[in-house]
Amino acid sequence: MIVYSYERFSRSGIAGASIADDLLKKYGVITLATTQELDPTTPSGSFQQKILFLFGQMDNELRRDKVVPGMRELLAKGYWLWAPPRGYEDLNKGKATERKLVVSEEGKLLKKAFEWKAYQQMPNVEIARRLNRMGLKMSEKRLIELFANPFYCGLITSNMIPGQVIEGKHEPLISRELFLMAHNIRQEKRSHSFVHDKDNENRPLKVFAKCDKCRQTLTGYLVQKKGVYYYKCNTKGCKVNRSANAMHDLFRKVLKSFRIGAEELQIVRIQLEEQMAVFFKSQIEEANSLKSRLNEIERKKEVIEERFVTGEIDRSLYDKFRPKYEKESFQIKQELNKTGGYKSNLKKVIDFATEICLNPLILWDKSDLYSKRIFQNLIFPEGIIYNRENDQYRTSRINSFFSLIPQIARGIEGHKNGDSIKTDKIPAWVVPPGIEPGSTV
Repeated sequence: MIVYSYERFSRSGIAGASIADDLLKKYGVITLATTQELDPTTPSGSFQQKILFLFGQMDNELRRDKVVPGMRELLAKGYWLWAPPRGYEDLNKGKATERKLVVSEEGKLLKKAFEWKAYQQMPNVEIARRLNRMGLKMSEKRLIELFANPFYCGLITSNMIPGQVIEGKHEPLISRELFLMAHNIRQEKRSHSFVHDKDNENRPLKVFAKCDKCRQTLTGYLVQKKGVYYYKCNTKGCKVNRSANAMHDLFRKVLKSFRIGAEELQIVRIQLEEQMAVFFKSQIEEANSLKSRLNEIERKKEVIEERFVTGEIDRSLYDKFRPKYEKESFQIKQELNKTGGYKSNLKKVIDFATEICLNPLILWDKSDLYSKRIFQNLIFPEGIIYNRENDQYRTSRINSFFSLIPQIARGIEGHKNGDSIKTDKIPAWVVPPGIEPGSTV
């Protein structure tokens, strides 16, 4: 067996020497290095070979001592050092600090997988089937790994920095809220041997509702003799137990508090736009600034092209500045994809939220299981917490676009369309009747 040098054969020191020795004694295979002339069949040659193997190991360890701290430092700063996970592409391959990891077209499909898992609690088998139909081959096993990888929500973990979770420099595929929802559902199904069955249609608040005492998700069961479904907490000694009908009626009361009348719709929309515009002021200003900068870059590109065509500048200057402007233009467009369109998107979201609130109760009652869960998580992203003693729900967060609606509706009650309504003191997060505020917002 011929190698360039013995360190190319093995860098494991005495273990590599042992392998070479076994090859010689058991099979008569001699390991030779073209750059290190010796005869391993002689006692002195065998000894020299072992020394060279040990030097290879020492060199490897010295290099590792130099490289590993640097790798740990880069990881701690949020730089991903290896090949990007599936769904990402590197637009600027090179040094770790110069990489630009962005979501690829494949990544957009993977985002759907997270949404199906989180909002619809869709089984992995069905998710894999849908992705395959869309041209993305993904096994059930790979989906499990996908849902457990925090890289997709913008975080980095590694065995090189055990116990640490670092904010990555890469573009997140999904929000952290969506990642936690998908991951928690996966864990819930594994730990409780969850299988989808028709009974779940009668328990749409399962997993979505949590016990106020221990914060564990509520499961459920059917009393066969009565034909009545119940929600319960499985924590030993907790004893939280309530009929599904009672909990559903209580949830309906909560949904009623979000209802607005058709005559109030336009006023609520206007007030919401004014309130939310304040929240998104910085994003809108940033988007306008980026658009202005992009126009300036595009103008420079046109100018340099014109000057090159007319002979005012030569090819070397054109080739120097043209790529620079194109790179700046590309980077600005990437940022605009994240921050642009706030005004139009804001109006669409407000229209969507207010249309839902025209009759949220009927919308929830008439929906199937998947739609109910999407609807629930849309209004209460972190679920609801049930207190058995007070027979009351509370939540730590209401979607900002919905939390303002009950207060605005109460503020305009009795006013006619077009009247001036003072909403400058409306808080960014309010609690409608029937929902007790949580400890965090």
